[in-house]
Amino acid sequence: MAIHTGTAAPDFTLKTQDEKEWKLSDQKGKNVVLLWYPLDWSPTCEKENCSISKEHTFDLPGATVVGISRDSTWSHKAWAKTHGIKHDLLADPLLDVTRKYDLVHPAGFISHRATVIVDKQGKVAFVQIQEKTGDARDMSAVLAALKQLK
Repeated sequence: MAIHTGTAAPDFTLKTQDEKEWKLSDQKGKNVVLLWYPLDWSPTCEKENCSISKEHTFDLPGATVVGISRDSTWSHKAWAKTHGIKHDLLADPLLDVTRKYDLVHPAGFISHRATVIVDKQGKVAFVQIQEKTGDARDMSAVLAALKQLK
């Protein structure tokens, strides 16, 4: 069963596309949108991540967004550069963090396409999991949930 709203978000540290450590607990005081996606270079993942950067979908005061997939930091870096993706992409190659959030896809080698919003206090405020991996997430629902947070 996936993580539930109202629970403390499991802390984690992953590397960004620039090989920098990114730690969830360092984000306290911000609303954090964690966007799990199956793989770099796939059509739906590309469309979503590009639109977030180009349309500034989650550019709200006190909010930050990161993408998370099992791809390597070098894949993330190339993908971000090629497509103009501005937000950090976190590498979870062994799906360790994905397991903490119970978001491993039944196929076992990728994550679900899922969104978790962690509020400023470190609690899970929103969870959305796509039933079909190829389907894009409902960005309007994510944005509405994010706007409700103070």
